[in-house]
Amino acid sequence: MNLLKTTDKNFQSKLQKILHRSASSNREVETKVATIISLVQKKGDAALFQLSKKFDQHELNKNTIEVSNSEIRQAFKLVQAEEHRALDLAASRIRDFHERHSLKSWQYKKDGLLLGQRVSPLDRVGIYVPGGKATYPSSVLMNAIPAQVAGVKEIVMVSPFPSGQMNPYVLVAANIAGVDRIFKIGGAQAIAALAYGTASIPRVDKIVGPGNTYVATAKRQVFGQVAIDMIAGPSEITIISDGGCNPYWIAADLLSQAEHDEQASALLLSWKEKYILEVQTAIEAILKNLPRATIAKKSLQSHGAFIRVRNEKEAATIANDIAPEHLELSVKNPESLLKKIKHAGAIFLGYHSTESFGDYLAGPNHVLPTNGTARFSSPLSTFDFLKFSSLIDCSAEMAKSLGPSVVRLAEMEGLHAHALAMKFRL
Repeated sequence: MNLLKTTDKNFQSKLQKILHRSASSNREVETKVATIISLVQKKGDAALFQLSKKFDQHELNKNTIEVSNSEIRQAFKLVQAEEHRALDLAASRIRDFHERHSLKSWQYKKDGLLLGQRVSPLDRVGIYVPGGKATYPSSVLMNAIPAQVAGVKEIVMVSPFPSGQMNPYVLVAANIAGVDRIFKIGGAQAIAALAYGTASIPRVDKIVGPGNTYVATAKRQVFGQVAIDMIAGPSEITIISDGGCNPYWIAADLLSQAEHDEQASALLLSWKEKYILEVQTAIEAILKNLPRATIAKKSLQSHGAFIRVRNEKEAATIANDIAPEHLELSVKNPESLLKKIKHAGAIFLGYHSTESFGDYLAGPNHVLPTNGTARFSSPLSTFDFLKFSSLIDCSAEMAKSLGPSVVRLAEMEGLHAHALAMKFRL
């Protein structure tokens, strides 16, 4: 891993170089995705069958594109009881946390004018679940349960079945989370199907869930036709440590993100140089037996760093500038340091709060803003599946009182029909 010091002359430029990851898309990908979306718009299911055979080596037709109840029952048979219990536990904790996101409709009446806001769930949501290098049943729970808690009427899931194979854990997780329908299609074509609808796949109001660069690009291109959660980038973690935590714990936390993919970012900020060296030694020892060591090494070499800061205050300043997806405050008094933190997707307090706990069953969502977007974005939540309508009820008396000002404002803007609409009521 790179070793940086804030006292270095070119510290900021070196840090930015490490933080810079490949763009989530490029012109070639944009063109390919646009072609796929256009094909799905024009040919519907036929395009999906054609593209599934091309990209996933999976023959589909109108009778096999949707996962059947018998296939779900078969998935349950392949999942051991202990694994089922773990998924159930995670689901219950995620549901408990998101049920606390309470937003209710409200209104008030004053001087003959009733004003308010009506909160209502989206009708139909689409969840994308990757099925390539790895599959993540935890992401199924994290995406579907908040939608269910919000009251979404129908939850539709899409996921590729490479060579016709599907991870049974994903199907079981979808069943536990309350997914209504599951379709065996992935990639940009799945996003297009959700956005525009086909004979088999219904059009949705919002698409959520992670995916590769083609999926991210497709989500960006259909945005506006349909809502999306975010354009998620590679995983990232920043840890601020006072040196009081077991170095092997911190090493494992850094590797937990580095093993995701080569573009993942893992940073350790500390004012204890000797401790940094201890963590480096621990990383080297763990890597010897880590199954995804090759991926983790590339990630750490390109986008990982030990950053020697002057003190805790400087560490907080740098962390706020980074605005990381995951931020661990591995210090003796994390509550005090928390007061200095402004930007992070999820914040883990204290020595025992590993990011892995948040990934699976702490309760808060693990779908988080990346690439510094925690400066203005929030974790996926129940709120993402709700919409708001303003309520306005104007009495005759209030129309007489406020109407002349409405007329004047409309005429100021040259919108005379607006003015007339109010004048008639006067």
